[in-house]
Amino acid sequence: MSDSFKTGAGARAYGGGMTEITARLDAVGVVVSDMAAAVTFYRRLGLAFPEGAEEQPHTEAVLSGGLRVLLDTEETVKSFHPSWRAPARGASRHGLAFDCGDAAGVDAVYEELLAAGYDGELKPWDAFWGQRYAVVLDPDGNGVDLFAPLATTA
Repeated sequence: MSDSFKTGAGARAYGGGMTEITARLDAVGVVVSDMAAAVTFYRRLGLAFPEGAEEQPHTEAVLSGGLRVLLDTEETVKSFHPSWRAPARGASRHGLAFDCGDAAGVDAVYEELLAAGYDGELKPWDAFWGQRYAVVLDPDGNGVDLFAPLATTA
């Protein structure tokens, strides 16, 4: 339980004063050095990755409530974030990903968080995998992904 909850300062600590942001926690991402080993490990914990996931640079398992667990190889992350470096063994390789609804939502949430004093790590851009994508840093410097599917043209 947080200290702000214990002291009655809950409204401010839990979003008071912010404009309403439309973002929904959609995924938890894990950067892996060995996809086959990671898939085997997480399957033992009950996650259902597709057949052949061991050979892919990215894979996902959908949990019963819709939350997704994403595994990406180090090479995949470096392909769109060249300055990323693998943390020391035991340091965090996990990240939260928020679905912002659409491309404009990604831009708006990113700009609102920067205006509120948080740091951006990757500015919004149209990623090669079909999403508007950005990364902001939480108060402890953890990357938080913001994304939305790009509109498709028929």
